[in-house]
Order: sequence, then structure tokens, then C-alpha cells
Amino acid sequence: MKYKISLYRTEEGISVCVPALPGCWSEGDTEEEALTNIQDAIREYLAALDDRFKDAETREVEVQV
Repeated sequence: MKYKISLYRTEEGISVCVPALPGCWSEGDTEEEALTNIQDAIREYLAALDDRFKDAETREVEVQV
């Protein structure tokens, strides 16, 4: 899957968030490190969602934008 991310550069490094996944943030000293870290954060975020909704009935819907 692909997710849009937002990068925030500061003197301390780079913070990264995924607007489509509220609360999914990571950081790194370099852009490469920040991008690697956000990929891990996305995987962990999605795994936590799977655990949270494992007993719920789930469906998919298609939305045209």
C-alpha cells in the first residue's frame, strides 16, 4: 500500500506523520532514517488496528474522489 506522508524538518532532525493514520508519527536524524522509521510505524499501526477490530465485522467500501 502507499500512504501520503508529511515531513517536518527541524534542527533536531525530521519528523514524519501519516495524515490518513491519525497518531502515526515517527522521526529520524536523516530523511532516509525517517522514511525507514515511518514504514515500521505504519506496519505497527496497522497491526494494532487488526488486533483492535479482530472480533468486529469488517467490510470495504470504494470511494471515488
